[in-house]
Amino acid sequence: MTTRTRFAPSPTGPLHMGGVRTALYAYLFAKQQQGKFILRIEDTDQNRYVPGAEEYIIEALTWCGIIPDEGVGFGGKHEPYRQSERKHKGFYMNYAQQLLNNGNAYYAFDRPEDIDIARKNAETDGVQGWQYDASTRMGMRNSLSLPEQEVRHLLDQGTQYVIRLKVNPGQTLTFTDMIRGEVSFDSSLVDDKVLIKADGMPTYHLAHIVDDIMMEITHAIRGEEWLPSAPAHILIYQYLGIPMPLYAHLPLLLKPEGNGKLSKRDGDRLGFPVFPLQWKDPVTGEISSGYREKGYYPESFVNMLAMLGWNPGTEQEVFTMEELINAFSFERVHKAGARFDPDKAKWYNEQRLRHSNDEELGLKFSMELKSILGEEDPRSSHDFATGAVKLLKERVQFENEFYETGKYLFEAPSTYDEKVIAKRWNEKSKTFFQALPDVLTKVEHFTAENCKAAFEQLATEQGMKPGDVLQLFRVIVSGQGSGVDLFGMVELLGRSEIISRIQKALTSI
Repeated sequence: MTTRTRFAPSPTGPLHMGGVRTALYAYLFAKQQQGKFILRIEDTDQNRYVPGAEEYIIEALTWCGIIPDEGVGFGGKHEPYRQSERKHKGFYMNYAQQLLNNGNAYYAFDRPEDIDIARKNAETDGVQGWQYDASTRMGMRNSLSLPEQEVRHLLDQGTQYVIRLKVNPGQTLTFTDMIRGEVSFDSSLVDDKVLIKADGMPTYHLAHIVDDIMMEITHAIRGEEWLPSAPAHILIYQYLGIPMPLYAHLPLLLKPEGNGKLSKRDGDRLGFPVFPLQWKDPVTGEISSGYREKGYYPESFVNMLAMLGWNPGTEQEVFTMEELINAFSFERVHKAGARFDPDKAKWYNEQRLRHSNDEELGLKFSMELKSILGEEDPRSSHDFATGAVKLLKERVQFENEFYETGKYLFEAPSTYDEKVIAKRWNEKSKTFFQALPDVLTKVEHFTAENCKAAFEQLATEQGMKPGDVLQLFRVIVSGQGSGVDLFGMVELLGRSEIISRIQKALTSI
């Protein structure tokens, strides 16, 4: 069979980075197996539907390069698969009816207040965690506890009902998880899940199974929060007489401290995004930051997510998407939760930036400089911007840090590092810098190498070590005691700018 995986998010808000990781693993596995990756919108819970959420999901996956083979809302040619639209074709009710007919499901006419009363009565009797199951169902109002004639009368009258799964106690339910191996459950602890709600919409428990059957899904990848629901899903497949797909329940993404599931609150508290893209709440107007808007490359975001809970078994940490596809396996996905490290996320972006093409970075930086310095400023040119990028790329983690980090490349300093001045400035060094402009004027080809040689020769002639005045030269040129390669900066700024900065410093210090 062709491998077919799916990502099936609910449009109830922005896509959490944990959801993106689920989509990524499903995508990597499908592509590795030369299979298909499918997008399906699980919108059966219309009360929780959030306008714009579906569009956000599609845009986020597109930005990450996780492109579905089916159910794609790109280019206007296709729309995602949506459960709400499939309801009207009778897909879900047909399967629910099959379960009713073979005695593995039943009608429940209980009102919400009836269930509340049953729960409160149980608490009064000292029973905690009441649930609708084999031990309680006969005390409720359903087609198992009521006479057949009354059930028929209620249905004929149009009385509201839900359809529940009938779980028989005393069974051991077992399946093999691709990550966790063999997992078993006691059916006596499983409640009678609602399969069809009062509005006729299927719940997740039935809908995702019907969709997986009809879409011929071979491998179902989802978060471990769904593991407690797995026994009900095993039973539904058994009752329908249809083989289950292989399941993989992914470990949770944990807070940086490691104690508990990573949430938006953690991101707000510690200053990092938990969403791939910026999200504006359609009700409150609250804006939540996204990795894209923070300046992350989609490739580094994906690389970081892939390594949260999986390792390749080698020392390699930086991967392209193609390399991830080739290396990925569920055998190397951890069972335990993966602690998120915001500093490591920045590190991945830094690695991607350092391996980016200087000319392409220079072109983008040039556009930014034009908006800051003006179109005609020579420092806005592609050549100057590319030279600046070459000097700065080892000292930044994001492209949007180039200008602020290297501001001294575009503005002569007005202040100078006081500690360096106090330690290094004296009559001898002053004499050296008074002579340096003359020396630099005579450098034939104003390159980093030639300027360095002239600098060192002058120091030797004046009976000094180059190191005695090297840091002072940096401070005179940039105002700072550390920064980019000094003579690379000298070459980029050019003869007249360097001499001008030296003369200004001699006046100011």
